Amino acid sequence: MINMWILVTPRSRAFLAGVIQNKEGEIREKAMIDPIQLEEAYKEFTDNFQKWAPEGFINVDLQLLQELGLLNASDLDLSGPESLSQQFHVIETPEKVTLFNHLFAIWIIPQTTTELPSTLILIALIQNLKPHLEIVYTTSGVYNTPKYILKVLQHFLTEVLDTEAILSSMNKKKNA
Repeated sequence: MINMWILVTPRSRAFLAGVIQNKEGEIREKAMIDPIQLEEAYKEFTDNFQKWAPEGFINVDLQLLQELGLLNASDLDLSGPESLSQQFHVIETPEKVTLFNHLFAIWIIPQTTTELPSTLILIALIQNLKPHLEIVYTTSGVYNTPKYILKVLQHFLTEVLDTEAILSSMNKKKNA
């Protein structure tokens, strides 16, 4: 469970902080990233995709959904309370929707520059209160629906968390 509050710093910038209760019932305070920092990171990422996403964007299509195992109707059910997509704070602007928590910053950007509407999604892992771009994917056509966007997002978030857990485990063994 996460309870949030907003503190105003002397520099008149909002700073989000929260209380996190883990499965054992322990409560600890966790600092959250400043929304202004989120906007600065977004601009940095989108101004230079070549630098931050040198491998390009992942295009969501039938083949990708099949490879990820996301084609079963039961896999598209996001109603469970454990769903990662339900644990974010939301900032909505005319340009984009920003989702964030203490682990991730996600930007969902609708695009209407072509005949076929599409959505660009950026996923950044937050480490030391700084976003690091991890994955960029795009949806269009029949795959440009909230259900597919969120299911793919949930899959990629789980993938990033699993990778971070493996890296952390390897670092602990290396330092032991």
